[in-house]
Amino acid sequence: MSAITPLHQETLGTRLEAAMDQVNRVLLGKPRQVKLAFTCLIAGGHLLLEDVPGVGKTTLAHALAASFALDFQRVQFTSDLLPSDIIGVSVYERETGQFRFHPGPIFTGLLLADEINRATPKTQSALLEAMAESQVTVDGQTHVLSQPFFVVATQNPLDLAGTFPLPDSQLDRFMLRVSLDYPDAAAERALLTGSDRRDLLAQLTPQLDAQSLGQLSSQAQAVTASSALLDYLQALLAASRRHADVRVGLSPRAGLALLGAARSWALLSGRQYVLPEDIQAVFVPLAAHRLVPTRGASGDSLARQLLADVAVD
Repeated sequence: MSAITPLHQETLGTRLEAAMDQVNRVLLGKPRQVKLAFTCLIAGGHLLLEDVPGVGKTTLAHALAASFALDFQRVQFTSDLLPSDIIGVSVYERETGQFRFHPGPIFTGLLLADEINRATPKTQSALLEAMAESQVTVDGQTHVLSQPFFVVATQNPLDLAGTFPLPDSQLDRFMLRVSLDYPDAAAERALLTGSDRRDLLAQLTPQLDAQSLGQLSSQAQAVTASSALLDYLQALLAASRRHADVRVGLSPRAGLALLGAARSWALLSGRQYVLPEDIQAVFVPLAAHRLVPTRGASGDSLARQLLADVAVD
């Protein structure tokens, strides 16, 4: 895919809208999920797609990579997958008498970690350093990953046979967890009568590139968050830590992620300032997988309860 030329502010906004429209034409009936995926990418986070097979998780990852002209690699996570299969390996070369590092698929712009919870914890942990610091360390040598580096991981919440649940430290590396869910009747009819999704993906054209994505990220970081808005954000964090049904509340890192996601959501909504509605829009996808309940309540229900309990002053 060819990169596009640097964009002025007006053109950047137009191209961003075109990119979102393009993805929405492939992933029908999911505008909120698509906006959350764009929010995560612009905010510099990583995305966890948790849902049953066949609802478009892989299609969304392909469409994002195509729309932003990102290099794309897909790794199918299985129980016999090794960390070196993801990161790469150092190979001894007899001619030079030295080891040479051969990079793995993690050296890409968008990495699709498909069915991540089917790999062992040792292999899952191979992503920790990369997702947190955009680098990997092999044989004492640090290798910097390309920028942007965006992980889209998928997992099936229902089929638990042969899976290894992601530990809290791994879940915390994902800014947002999104469920695509089944399409509504109109979207499903369009899927049944329309073109094959693979054909549509092949027709996608880059609307943005890595440079323009960097511009968008810088703009998102500059979106204004007032003191009152930060008070509301901190009140949500504090409420999660003292809630009777929450064993582990939201960390300061989660708070930073919440602010970054809210800024990106505001930018995508055409504003240069954050409203409480922006925090509310991203709070459940950001908080639910980070909350550790004391009893049988789900993270989603706890996150919604926190939103209901904490008033906006």
